[in-house]
Amino acid sequence: MGSNVYPHPRPEFVHFASRRSVVHSTKAIVSSTQPLASAAGIEILRKGGNAADAGVAVAAAINVTEPFSTGIGGDMFCLYYDAKTKKVHALNGSGRSGEKATLEQIRKDLNLAEGENGQIPMTSVHAVTVPGAAAGWVDVVERFGSGKVTLEEVLEPAVELAEKGFAVSEFSATFWAESEAQIKKASPNGAEMLKKDAAAPDGCRAPKAGEVMKIPTMANTFRLLGKHGKKGFYEGEVAEQLVKVVSDLGGHITLDDLKHHADTGSEPVEPISLKYTGQGVGEATEGHGIELWEHPPNGQGIVALMALGIIQELEKQGKIPEWSHNDHNTTEYLHAVIEALRIAFADAHWFVTDPNVVKVPSAELISPEYLAERAKLFDPKKAVDAPIHGSPAHMQSDTVYFCASDADGNAISFINSNYGGFGTAIIPQGCGFTLQNRGSNFRLSPDHPNVLAPRKRPYHTIIPGLVTNAKDQSLHSVFGVMGGFMQPQGHVQVLLNQEVFKLHPQAALDAPRICIGGGMPGNDGKMTDATIYIEEGIDKKVVEELAALGHSVKQLDGYGRGMFGRGQIIRQHFDDGIMVWSGASDLRGDGAAVPL
Repeated sequence: MGSNVYPHPRPEFVHFASRRSVVHSTKAIVSSTQPLASAAGIEILRKGGNAADAGVAVAAAINVTEPFSTGIGGDMFCLYYDAKTKKVHALNGSGRSGEKATLEQIRKDLNLAEGENGQIPMTSVHAVTVPGAAAGWVDVVERFGSGKVTLEEVLEPAVELAEKGFAVSEFSATFWAESEAQIKKASPNGAEMLKKDAAAPDGCRAPKAGEVMKIPTMANTFRLLGKHGKKGFYEGEVAEQLVKVVSDLGGHITLDDLKHHADTGSEPVEPISLKYTGQGVGEATEGHGIELWEHPPNGQGIVALMALGIIQELEKQGKIPEWSHNDHNTTEYLHAVIEALRIAFADAHWFVTDPNVVKVPSAELISPEYLAERAKLFDPKKAVDAPIHGSPAHMQSDTVYFCASDADGNAISFINSNYGGFGTAIIPQGCGFTLQNRGSNFRLSPDHPNVLAPRKRPYHTIIPGLVTNAKDQSLHSVFGVMGGFMQPQGHVQVLLNQEVFKLHPQAALDAPRICIGGGMPGNDGKMTDATIYIEEGIDKKVVEELAALGHSVKQLDGYGRGMFGRGQIIRQHFDDGIMVWSGASDLRGDGAAVPL
């Protein structure tokens, strides 16, 4: 047996029975929310592509099959593990506001009175920022790809799905129907992403589950990108139609803004990480623990690192005991997780912004000294009053997530997003995709670090996760949980499920979760919805006890469980010297982990 054997749980640890099995492979796995997209990634692996190439194939294919979550009109981030060097790479593929999008101009356009903070509505054309996904896809293939497949080949499975048609999945049909009215209202081009039906109002409607849907204009956009690279999207007919529809609706994106992004490209950045050895994890990995890697700001991955670090500090300070398998989703456990996340969010909603415009103290925010200080706010007997952000400078920072691995041991953690559903649902004529509404995350208060400014990146909710074994930087897993501000909360819970409570990857995803606040952060940095949402499956007695501690709680079941996100995991281990991948896909979605 190898030194990094997958920790199969002992019988006494099997206290949550997943409805799905873990998928294993000695070659490769692709895991995503759409089986057809996972199959697209496998197709590219068979053609000689690696994990990075497969990731881009999946991103494009999900744009076709699940456009209410993601697309080429949105942004992307990825973490890539290079097996040869054992190095974690990060690529920021998020776009910026337009050069003419000044604070004064947008406040005027939104009719905000002096002194009134307000925010950009998610359906407003002013929420459109330059799409970063197209450039990101190109850069991922060029920087990390195998070199054995071209971008055209990588995008071909998605082109075929869009042009020849695909059978719509269950969840896709549901969310498509919910957004039908918005798609028709947002721009004159809504019919491009709806199914033709002479009997339907306006001659088109959302496709139903099992029906065949075609989006030929999206296929053409992918072909242009594959053939011409970034120029196929940020210049020419796609760029011109993008600028036209935004301009017609009163927005401020220009051809110069698009060309600026293409020329600048996606930004290679240094990932940030935190070593975790608390709660018995060190014993499970021969005393060396794990290291959680996240994307740096302007993404919110730092929330997961801070919360995990605060939990570790709480154990050091004796405020929480070392948890055993019997503590999973108990009142004491969930109270500690909730409070650690609330404290972390208080900092993130103030400090996280574009670090190229405003200094973000990422290193200070995740330093042991600062986290120890923030951990002092925790009270095991009650919920702390709404925490405000700290001052680390005084101490010595809807969506689809998917992942892919390959036979050489490389793996990619990839996230691509429109932000809210179909984004703004604005469609450039003849292009077959919607424009994101990421700009709604800017603040409109001039004294806020995340205030809107020309060519600035906003606070981003999308975050890919990656874990290495701290002793030798070998790969532990790539994973993620999508869903707005649920994402860092999902990262913490799913990681603890695996490492502390010894659940296998599928059970770790499927176990009931909690979500703090369903709303956006206000201008004061506090969540506008302070409710702690608790998923069906967590004991009602626990719900009552959390309320007694002062938490505002609400338990959700059925369709409401969508708030808790959908995740994927691919984990690596060795058995008799043979590399084995173990994949899982969240039962809250239509997804699948597909082995090669």
